[in-house]
Amino acid sequence: MPVKIRLQRHGRKGYAYYHIVIADSRAPRDGKFIERIGSYNPNTNPATIDLKFEKALSWLQNGAQPTDTTRNILSSEGVLMKKHLLEGVQKGAFDVVEADKRFEAWKASKETSVAKTKEQLVAGKQADNKTRLAAEAEVNKAKAAELAKKKADAIAASIPVVEPVEEVVAEEAPIAEVAITEEAAE
Repeated sequence: MPVKIRLQRHGRKGYAYYHIVIADSRAPRDGKFIERIGSYNPNTNPATIDLKFEKALSWLQNGAQPTDTTRNILSSEGVLMKKHLLEGVQKGAFDVVEADKRFEAWKASKETSVAKTKEQLVAGKQADNKTRLAAEAEVNKAKAAELAKKKADAIAASIPVVEPVEEVVAEEAPIAEVAITEEAAE
């Protein structure tokens, strides 16, 4: 019975996530499987991988063949690196302590590169948000200036001119003085 490590599709149309399973190669893609060893969600950035490391390693050592995509997943998680180092121990190239030391060094470098990538993604998002906020502020200022101009024009059109009122007061004053002088004369 040829055994494969492969992906089993789940989720809805356009938003798939996958279970990493051990299955007979003759079984349907989403059908019967022997064991589930993890999950893979490509919809997140970076992709989320949850893997039972020891189970995957033991299945690889027992002869299970990964598909191309699962080979990439296992490689990124370090399962293939660990298998390679353990084969080196079996051949006598180095001892178990040296293999663990090399694997930990590889794992540390991998974690730092992933952390750096995540920081770059966050920094890029923040920069994008700042530029969008600045552009929106400029648009809002332009709209506010246009609205203020319209309000000023509307106010100017609705208020009558003040100058004629002053002229009327100036013309009435001499008439009142004339009326007072005529009363005094009578």
